[in-house]
Amino acid sequence: MQTQPSDLAARWSALRESKPGIRARDAAETLGVSEAELVASRTGDNTVRLRPDWKALFERLPALGRVMALTRNENCVHERRGAYSPASFEGHVGLVLGADIDLRIFLSHWSFGFAVEEETKRGLMRSLQVFDAAGTAVHKIYAGEETDLAAWAALVEALRDPAPAAIAVAPAAAPKTPLRDHEIDALSLLTDWQNMKDTHEFFGLLRRHKTTPTQAFRLAEGRFTSRLEVAAVREMLQAASSLDVPIMVFVGNPGLIQIHTGPVKRIQVLGEWLNVLDPEFNLHLREDRLAEVWQVEKPTVDGVITSVEAFDAAGERVATFFGKRKPGEPELQSWRALAHALRDAPVAA
Repeated sequence: MQTQPSDLAARWSALRESKPGIRARDAAETLGVSEAELVASRTGDNTVRLRPDWKALFERLPALGRVMALTRNENCVHERRGAYSPASFEGHVGLVLGADIDLRIFLSHWSFGFAVEEETKRGLMRSLQVFDAAGTAVHKIYAGEETDLAAWAALVEALRDPAPAAIAVAPAAAPKTPLRDHEIDALSLLTDWQNMKDTHEFFGLLRRHKTTPTQAFRLAEGRFTSRLEVAAVREMLQAASSLDVPIMVFVGNPGLIQIHTGPVKRIQVLGEWLNVLDPEFNLHLREDRLAEVWQVEKPTVDGVITSVEAFDAAGERVATFFGKRKPGEPELQSWRALAHALRDAPVAA
């Protein structure tokens, strides 16, 4: 589908006048277009279309210094401040393994990129924004007070598309219809689960057995999984804060997974949003849209690894939580005790 950029830009301007401060994602939904189309409509008006040379983008990101990396899905936003480390790639799959910014990258889902400058109440905001083929945001990077703006300008100039064509977004992929529970060989699934050596093997296990995470969790309930109340995510974050248990917070979409590793301290509920509001890490999670939360155990060569995994009503993953650890290390006993307490004790509503 193609848009008429001038008309869309005018409609967006009118919407912003009537609703000052409206976010681009919400404006796009209101106007019936994708967020990428909305951003593209202002190309040339402090918005630069970037060439889709994503590896070149990652080569230049470390020179920017401290920035804010933002990754989200429909129901959760993950914001981490720090500097990008050099990325490594095998084909379309990449890694950024920094102490601050930690990413798993899937470039086959990266389609459109922009550099955006926008006047806000807090001054000029600079961002790099990447979208998938359907025009949904994959990853955004925001300049801050400590960002090297000369390196930022050089990046934008080096990746500027000299003749940007109008973008054409594709329809979002329709979700696949999962097999019914009785069509899954549960015994074989559980046997393969028991034989796992690494948590990353779990995604291959799901593919082999043609099952979804929540369906697999149901079939493994009582052996490797325990269903929790949806309030368990809030309780877990509050307990990690009060007990000083460092955790890992994974939030992603098909194009990128962003990870925070470390403490969480300031936990605050604002309306329907459950938030972590720390200096280096912010999390904003739509608690009202959580439908299933599971405590999950996966065998590995380092011992059992325990996670708390949250999903929405469509079975889409919202966020996943582990105790802080590195490969080759067993999980923290303090995290295991915390996760088991969620399972074994009633959770307050």
